[in-house]
Amino acid sequence: MITGSAPIAPEVLSFLKIAFCCPIVEAYGMTETTGGSVGTMPLDPTSGHVGGPVANVKVRLRDIPEMGYYA
Repeated sequence: MITGSAPIAPEVLSFLKIAFCCPIVEAYGMTETTGGSVGTMPLDPTSGHVGGPVANVKVRLRDIPEMGYYA
């Protein structure tokens, strides 16, 4: 299963992994770039993060001082 339309609470995701007894991949992406830019590994037991970039995506962090964000 894949979830990616909105953030899902880690407690809910952990429950669903147990209830459905199958891997659930959390993914994130934008329609403008690709359906899934980052995603968890299918057998990752932790919940609450979307994992790393997929093989065909390059990720770059940059500073945005006006928002107080520094890579």
